[in-house]
Amino acid sequence: MLMNLFAEIDVSKLFGLALRTSISVQAATFALAAVGLNLHYGYTGLLNFGVVAFMAAGAYGMAIFFTQGWLGGSILLAIASGVVFAVVIALSIGLPSLRLRADYLALTTIAIAEVLRISFRSQRLLDLTGGPFGLPSIEDRNANVSFADVITVDWNPIKEGTYGAWFLEFDEKTLWVMIIGWSLVSLASLLIWGLMRSPWGRVIKAIREDEDAARALGKNVFSYKLQSLIIGGVIASFAGIVRAFDMGFVETQQFRPQTTFFIWTVLILGGAASIWGPIVGSMTFWFVIIFSEELLRQMVDSGWIPDAILQSNDIASVRMILMGIMLATLMIWRPQGLVGKKEEAQIDIR
Repeated sequence: MLMNLFAEIDVSKLFGLALRTSISVQAATFALAAVGLNLHYGYTGLLNFGVVAFMAAGAYGMAIFFTQGWLGGSILLAIASGVVFAVVIALSIGLPSLRLRADYLALTTIAIAEVLRISFRSQRLLDLTGGPFGLPSIEDRNANVSFADVITVDWNPIKEGTYGAWFLEFDEKTLWVMIIGWSLVSLASLLIWGLMRSPWGRVIKAIREDEDAARALGKNVFSYKLQSLIIGGVIASFAGIVRAFDMGFVETQQFRPQTTFFIWTVLILGGAASIWGPIVGSMTFWFVIIFSEELLRQMVDSGWIPDAILQSNDIASVRMILMGIMLATLMIWRPQGLVGKKEEAQIDIR
């Protein structure tokens, strides 16, 4: 009976789709956001439950600047404006809350993320943010050049065509954004690696372990925390920008609280306070998600799972249940994550 099931499963498609997604732009954006969150939580001990706010700041800051045509509509200045917006968000979060306990920062980041999402969706900001339609909106902005076209067409050095083999075939636009995304992941990881081996990084780790002791040694704990929040926020803002280039538009549904949960899952899965943790975590997360979804879909389509038990439109929910079970099991048997260190997992959040 089990052999009959294996005979009906398209193993090539099962592994091909999962592997494709594990190296996709989506995996790169989540890895990049997790690198920023890793600096916040893994190395500094900051409970940031609104990392999606920095992604939204980067994406919307870039998109608004470009579609409004400010300063000639330069895409580089648009990206810079998205980064500046992320710094402003970090300051607005950090200045009132970093002097308080960790739970106040958690509440503040959640609130800011939701305030941004709801504000961007507001009809009052329709001309600026596109409201529920996003940017570029479905109205007169279609006549303008898309910010995604500038990157994927005008700046794309890859010739038109399809590259790769098997299920790992990508067109020139997707491949170019993948290169950009994973290059940024590599640069951000290298930056964190360098920072953590510098005197600044050693102070950051000391604050995570015992901020009272760091303060007693004359270190300005508040200033270091704020710097960490800003740097991690800027890294996460690039994740939002890359995601916007991939999708070709920006809208509020891309920045739901669920996205923050996914990024936290990626970090915990790979291992907090680990340079490779966000990368391994993101690739593993999306491989398992797509693998379980495709396996369940093939089992439903072949009749091995009756409709009375599971229907096709319920597969997305079941895959998240499976991911939750896997994550809970990992936290019990390997709390440091796949590539993290056990001593780093014993973080004292104050």
